[in-house]
Amino acid sequence: MRHMKSIIAGLGILAIGIGLGAERLAAAATNTAASAAARESAVAPAARTGTAYQRYLLLKERVGQQRGQVDLVFLGDSITQGWEGAGKEVWQKYYGQRRALNLGIGGDRTQHVLWRLDNGHLEGIHPKAVVLMIGTNNSGDDRNTAEEMVAGVRAVVDKLRQMRPQARILLLGIFPRGAEFNAQRGKIAQVNQVLAQLDDGRAVTYLDIASRFLEPDGRISKEVMPDFLHLTARGYERWAEAIEPALARLLAESGAGSGR
Repeated sequence: MRHMKSIIAGLGILAIGIGLGAERLAAAATNTAASAAARESAVAPAARTGTAYQRYLLLKERVGQQRGQVDLVFLGDSITQGWEGAGKEVWQKYYGQRRALNLGIGGDRTQHVLWRLDNGHLEGIHPKAVVLMIGTNNSGDDRNTAEEMVAGVRAVVDKLRQMRPQARILLLGIFPRGAEFNAQRGKIAQVNQVLAQLDDGRAVTYLDIASRFLEPDGRISKEVMPDFLHLTARGYERWAEAIEPALARLLAESGAGSGR
C-alpha cells in the first residue's frame, strides 16, 4: 500500500513537471512568435487609423492636385510634418519655389510609409528628389531592434527606387532624441552607421546631420527641440542649411532648378 502511494505521488510530480514544461514551451513559442512579428512589423506595410488616416487622405488629395508639378518630396513622420508648423517659414524660404511636397505624418514608422507608398502617395507625381527621414518611431524598446529598424528603412529606400527609379534619394540619418546621452540615442546612432552604407553615389545619397542639433557637450537644447524630439523654427533652419548643398546638387543633376 505504501509502495502504491509512492508511485501515485511520483506520477503526480511527473505530471506537474510535464505541465510546467508545457507552459515553458508555450511561453517560449509565444515569445518567438512575438519576436518574429516585431521583425516583420518594420517591413510589412501597415495602415493606420484615426487622425493619421485622415492626414493620409489629405496628403493623397494634395498628391492628386499636384500631378506632374512636384520636383521635391519630403517623406517621413511628425518631424517632417512639422515643416507645416514650426518650420513653415523656413520651408517657404528654401522650398517655396522648388515645387516641393510635404508627405510627413506624425507617428509614422517604416511600415506605415511602406503602406502609404503602396496606396497612392506617389501616384501621378515623379519627383526629381526625395528627402527621406524615418525610423525614430520604430526605436522604442517595445518596438523594433536596431537590425529591424535598418531593415525597415532599407525597405522604404528599395520601394522608392522601385517606384520612382529616376528620383534621387537624400536619405537622412535618424535625428538624435533625448536631452542627454541615452540608450535610445545610442541605438539610433548604431542604425545610422549601417544606413550610411546605402549611399551608392548615384540613386541614394546618405547624410547624417545629427551634430547640427547637438550642443558641444552632447546635450540637445530646447531652443532646437523643445521636447527633445520635435524641432523649433531654429531647428528647421539648421536642417535646411545642413542639407542644402547636397539637395541643390541632386536637383541640379536631375535637371530641376534650384528655385532659390
